[in-house]
Formats: sequence, structure tokens, C-alpha cells
Amino acid sequence: MNITDPVADMLTRIRNASAAKHDTVDVPASRLKRAIAQILLDEGYIKSFQFIPEEKKQGNIRITLKYGQNKSQVISGLKRVSRPGLRMYSSCADMPKVIKGLGTAIVSTPKGVMTDRRARKENVGGEVLAFIW
Repeated sequence: MNITDPVADMLTRIRNASAAKHDTVDVPASRLKRAIAQILLDEGYIKSFQFIPEEKKQGNIRITLKYGQNKSQVISGLKRVSRPGLRMYSSCADMPKVIKGLGTAIVSTPKGVMTDRRARKENVGGEVLAFIW
């Protein structure tokens, strides 16, 4: 299966699994997706993730979703910002704040994939991949 935008596919799978109250979701693996999953883990949006290798394939990332009391969703929203048809770049000074700082922007910079707060701290800009709140 050919996917035009693999990051959007990952975010959609997480959004759908969270809405359906699933415990885990499997996503085809890549280094960028592992970096995004690590940010989601560090920011407290997911419980854990694990790389599952497969022979002659790229492998999968199994993401364990996190819920609050009464199975309420921890992830209220996921939005893909930069996409293949319209890339969105931001300098350090113009780095977007998601819901006035309550959410997180995931940014791909020359120093790696990081959150908007860390990009401001390290004084780097880059491509704004996604918003999560």
C-alpha cells in the first residue's frame, strides 16, 4: 500500500484508536514516526511505544494509548500542519503556540524532531509537523 503522507496516516490512526477507546494501535515504522512517538511519550500523551521488527518489512510501532478516569481521552486533538502539498516552516521567533501553550507543536529542525518549547529554548526553527492538545 502506497501512502502519500505517512505522518498524517500515523496521526489519523492514533486519533481513530483513541476515539474508539482501543488500548493499542499499530503504525508502520520509520525513524520520523519513532521520533514523534517519543515526543508523545515524553509529553505524557501516550503510555508507551515499542518497535516490532518484521522480516523483509519495515516493522511496526505499537503505541499504547493513555486514558484518564472513566476511559476519558488524554489526547483531545491531533492536527497535521505541514503536509506534502503545503509545507509550513517557522523561525524560532514565530514558533506557534498551541492553545496558548497548553498543547504541543511537533517541529522537525536541523537538530532533530522536537517540541515547540524545546525549539524556542535551543533557538532553532523548522518545519511544523503537527499540533497535539
